[in-house]
Amino acid sequence: MALIDPVMLKTRLGALAGRFDVDALDECDSTNSELMRRAERGAPSGTVIVADRQRAGRGRRGRSWLSSPETSLTFSLFWRFPGNASRLSGLSLAVGVALARALNGLGGAGIRLKWPNDVLLARQGEFAKLAGILIELASDRRGTQAIVGIGLNLAAPAEDLPQPAAGLAEAGVVADRHQVLAAILAELAGVHEVFAARGFAALREDWQRFHAWHGLSVQILGEGAAVQGVCLGVDDDGSLLLDTAQGVERIFSGDVSLRRSGNGAAEGEP
Repeated sequence: MALIDPVMLKTRLGALAGRFDVDALDECDSTNSELMRRAERGAPSGTVIVADRQRAGRGRRGRSWLSSPETSLTFSLFWRFPGNASRLSGLSLAVGVALARALNGLGGAGIRLKWPNDVLLARQGEFAKLAGILIELASDRRGTQAIVGIGLNLAAPAEDLPQPAAGLAEAGVVADRHQVLAAILAELAGVHEVFAARGFAALREDWQRFHAWHGLSVQILGEGAAVQGVCLGVDDDGSLLLDTAQGVERIFSGDVSLRRSGNGAAEGEP
């Protein structure tokens, strides 16, 4: 039996229930892949797939995303935007804003955003991953289809992971999966409307407010040599602003990691 009951979820969504068509699955390969197949068959904007288990969950850059019943919330939302994909620059950051707002609204403390697609929890002088975002786009004559995949830890994973991870309970959120999913979907609906009308620039100030590593020394790992500098936040198009020895650079892709000082602490941390 799937742990999300669509009927119960509709009551939590209230007036917004009509905006979403939710299907809860016990298992699938990945919620993004399942939703993409349904979108190709004509699924409407607002379709949501929630799965208790993923056989082939995917994260950014082809990484896997682990999910298990009751310890994680894994779902994908299909949303149609007008225009072509070039208008959707910064969408993953906008989704991050929706997540941060929703978790804050549920009583979460220490919620932070990492460019371009992670939600972190600030705890005891370090940052632990709380959620990840994976967006896949496809264009047709009606506009651009966005598959927004989200994996959220309700409890800290038991697996040995390459980076610290945390669960919602550590952030002080006491809510069941239906409350959490309803809060996130409600924020996503509002954020997507703003984004469609005005782009990421209208959400940039909110993203900056949640920025985890503002003013800290970081390095960007991409296809070329690592770039180092101080993280200044993001531009109106969602690009990362990095203060380097050559001046302020705009970064459009890559993995951001904190630079560590000799004592093991991140440079710039108190």
